[in-house]
Amino acid sequence: MMTELKEIYQSYADRYQALVGREDYQRNLLPAILRADPLAGKDIIELGAGTGRVTCLIAPYARKLVAADLSHHMLAHGREYVAALGLDNWHLSLESHRDLPFATDSADLVIAGWSFCYATIHAGEDWIPALEQALSEVKRVLRPGGKLILIESLGTGFETPNTPDVLVDYLAYLDRHGFESAWVRTDYCFSDLAEARDLTTFFFGDATLPMWETERGVIVPECTGLWWKNF
Repeated sequence: MMTELKEIYQSYADRYQALVGREDYQRNLLPAILRADPLAGKDIIELGAGTGRVTCLIAPYARKLVAADLSHHMLAHGREYVAALGLDNWHLSLESHRDLPFATDSADLVIAGWSFCYATIHAGEDWIPALEQALSEVKRVLRPGGKLILIESLGTGFETPNTPDVLVDYLAYLDRHGFESAWVRTDYCFSDLAEARDLTTFFFGDATLPMWETERGVIVPECTGLWWKNF
């Protein structure tokens, strides 16, 4: 049975990491990020860092990286993964997308993986002003010409983009307001069917997801979108 997302982020970082650690076995995400921005030598703020899956990808390129999340539990769990990189250019921060605790003109790049959408989801009918407030905060902390990169799901269990209903209006807003976009496959690869069913059910619920056995492991398809814009 699916665990509530709020409960996951507050109490189940280990299980969450077990799931997302199986995603993107083809290693497509980092090249897609680098096509949106080379990252090298930049001061970067990462929002919704969670257990550090994007953090670990981009930290080697950054001049300085602040990995921020609302959940102390997730950040504490992720610290060990980032620390294993052996870098000293990063630190962690608790934050809210709508009220960033960072100085004006302090970053060259802001990146948010699978998290910026919650500024709209949690706001209900007031999602447009909530999103615009979040974007305004990003613009404030970015230096002139700085860039925002957003990463969101375009469908778990799909081999081509199939935008989740809850994201349709939000992503259409980005498209209308000058964001460029691209998508890549970031399929999951699990060790066996039991692990695939256990971890996908934990996060996605009881709905049957397509999965197939290969010599490498059990594959569950996933599409991931990137949106980016200079401010």
